[in-house]
Amino acid sequence: MIQTQNIHSLTDFQRNTASHLRALRKSGLPEVLTVKGKAELVVQTAEAYQALLSRLELYESAIAINRGLQDIEEGRSSTLDDFDRRMRSKAGFSPRKD
Repeated sequence: MIQTQNIHSLTDFQRNTASHLRALRKSGLPEVLTVKGKAELVVQTAEAYQALLSRLELYESAIAINRGLQDIEEGRSSTLDDFDRRMRSKAGFSPRKD
């Protein structure tokens, strides 16, 4: 969540870039930059941005796993052998010999 102390004008950011960078590094929190009083940009350190992307990736993985588990519970799944047979058939390959 953006805190009010992390909202600044773009002009202030341009005039005081070094102090803003120090604050960004120290807090790890993003800053919202405004133009004519309207939020226009969000700036953050590359490290904080990467951490955000990593959390998003974990969240998306958890959603996909949840969907898969729900599919299994509701009978919308098949065995690996059934999948292999269907894919080989679609691709025109002969059935696998075990």
